[in-house]
Amino acid sequence: MIKLSKRMKHLRSRFSSLSDYDLMTVIGFQQKMSSINFVESVDVAVNLGIDARKSEQNVRGFVLLPHGSGRNVRIAVFTQDVDIEHRVKIAGADEVGMFDLADRIKNKNCQFDVIVASPAAMPLVGKLAPILGPRGLMPNIRNGTISQNIVESVKNIKMGQICYRNDKSGIIHVTIGKISFTPEQLRENLEALIIALKKNKPIQSKGVFIKKVTLSSTMGIGIAIDKSSLPIITN
Repeated sequence: MIKLSKRMKHLRSRFSSLSDYDLMTVIGFQQKMSSINFVESVDVAVNLGIDARKSEQNVRGFVLLPHGSGRNVRIAVFTQDVDIEHRVKIAGADEVGMFDLADRIKNKNCQFDVIVASPAAMPLVGKLAPILGPRGLMPNIRNGTISQNIVESVKNIKMGQICYRNDKSGIIHVTIGKISFTPEQLRENLEALIIALKKNKPIQSKGVFIKKVTLSSTMGIGIAIDKSSLPIITN
């Protein structure tokens, strides 16, 4: 059995794992109790009413958070269009290239959080799948990283576009901001995510789609949200 620290015991004593709590109360608690010497992220877990064993019910996509995620995302771009390389860098790309970029990735000389590619560059990028796939970096049209307008895609990612995908238990895990955000900013980011998930609901999914929403901070505890305090779920 894992031994809990005094800090974690104190946090868990404040909330019951069997109860749901008002969203703004939970956000305020997470912010008040943050005592770590770095700015924690605020994470959300959304339990979906899907059968994750069936591919047609898996939920995957992307959403632009209105207040960003608070992360400094490193972006690499594959494109053959030399005319827009400068524009892509201005938009926020950290690396832009083709064969030279592929060679650096093969030699493990580059570290990125997101890779964006034009459709014309995908035959080359596809050859890097054994490297990029296990790291979750393969561009995909469903998460907006394969795009005809890569300048716009890079801008959106820098502004706070995040990708989501359910795990094998049918749960979405994403970061919706930093503990330093205002409560309203975190609420609006969470609402944007919920709206995106509802729009992406598989037609095969029956019954309650959004079953449970849990909010946590990097070093905090997960607290279940009372769905009545997040009306966007039922609207």
